[in-house]
Formats: sequence, structure tokens, C-alpha cells
Amino acid sequence: MNSNKIMRQFALVLLVGAATQVVAAPASAANLQTLERMLEAQGQSQLQVQRQLDQMSADIDDIRGKVERNSYDIKQMKERQRQLYKDVDQLSRQPAKTAPTAKEATKAPTEAYSKNMSENDAYQNAVNLILKKKDYQGATQAFETFLTTYPNSVYKPNASYWLGQLHFSQNDLAQAAKNFTVVASIKDSSKRADALLKLGVIAERNNDTVKAMSYYTEVEKEYPNSTSAKHAQSALVNLSKH
Repeated sequence: MNSNKIMRQFALVLLVGAATQVVAAPASAANLQTLERMLEAQGQSQLQVQRQLDQMSADIDDIRGKVERNSYDIKQMKERQRQLYKDVDQLSRQPAKTAPTAKEATKAPTEAYSKNMSENDAYQNAVNLILKKKDYQGATQAFETFLTTYPNSVYKPNASYWLGQLHFSQNDLAQAAKNFTVVASIKDSSKRADALLKLGVIAERNNDTVKAMSYYTEVEKEYPNSTSAKHAQSALVNLSKH
């Protein structure tokens, strides 16, 4: 009896073991498929995160580029403003011998201002708007009116130059070039070298390298010992590197 009982129990164990193996096989396959789906979902999630990080990096680079450009523009604007102050200060130190005589002044029309205002007074008024009042918009209008009222004035080169400077400081390159061209056309003007240099700078900013180099070369050739020539030479060296 005991022997039969033991055999029955042994057979039962074998049957249970076989059934367990049969059930475990599909269960393992299902678990493997579930694991594969989980890994695939995790990979997609990681890919999406990486794409987001790449986009964020690109956005940061774009913002950094804009900040750098803005910083450069601000630096250039400050440099133009400093140059304007320097030029205006030089103007204020010029000798009075350039002023027209009373006889010459009375020949010019004065309708744009008071009928009692001379050519010299009109010019000085425009200069004072820069030097004393820092009213650059008012100075621009005053110089334009002055040149309209006194088209043949002895102050024409200087007035045109300061108009060019005022427009240049506001990044109005077209109007600046127009006024600097007037100065450059007057061979005996003391501001001609500076005007040619500014025309070169404007051409360079407009990506017209050939014209810029032409202006710089003219400055260097015609005014070899001037400060403008040194700036022109430096600009030519920089352009030749590109």
C-alpha cells in the first residue's frame, strides 16, 4: 500500500511539472513582448526628449547670436556718437577767418530765419544746436535750411559734413552718403578726406567692397599723412583679408 501511494504521488509530481512547463512557455513569450514594447516606448520617449534638447540648443544659439549682434550695433552706435562729439569739438575750435564778411552776409536771403540774421549767425545757430543744446534733430533741420538758404555759402562743406555726420549717427546711410558726396566734390575742403573715408565706411556697410576700397585708396593716395589715411589703410588691410 505504501509503495503504491508513493508511486501515485510521484506520478502526480511529474504531471504537475510538465503542466507548469507548458504554461510557463507562453507566459515567458508574453513577458518578452511586453518588455520589447516597453523598451520601444522608452526609446521613442528618449528620442523625443533629444529632439527637444536639440531644438532648445538651436534656440539658445539663435538668441546668443541676436544678443551678440545687438551688442555690436550698440557698440557701433556709441562709437559713431563719440566720433560726432569729436568732430563737433573740432568744428568749434576752427578759426573765425572762415566767416563771411558783413557785405557777403547781406547778399544772402534770410527768409528762412529772421530778416536780421546774417549767414554767419544762421550757421552758428545750427552749430549751437549740437554743441550747447544737444538737439541733433533740430540741428539736422537747421543745417538743411541753412544750405537751402545759402547754397553758395563758404560754410557749405562744413554744413554738409555735419549733416552727413548727423545722418550717419542715426544710421541713415543714404542721406549720410548724399551729404558726404557733396563735401568730397569740393577739392579744397578741409573735411574732404574725412568725407571720403566716411563714404568708404558706408560702402563697406552696404557690402560694396569694390567701392569701399576705391574710396579708401583715394584717401590714402591724396592725403597720405592724415589721420584719415591711417584709418583708410587699416580698413584696406581688413578688407584684403576677406
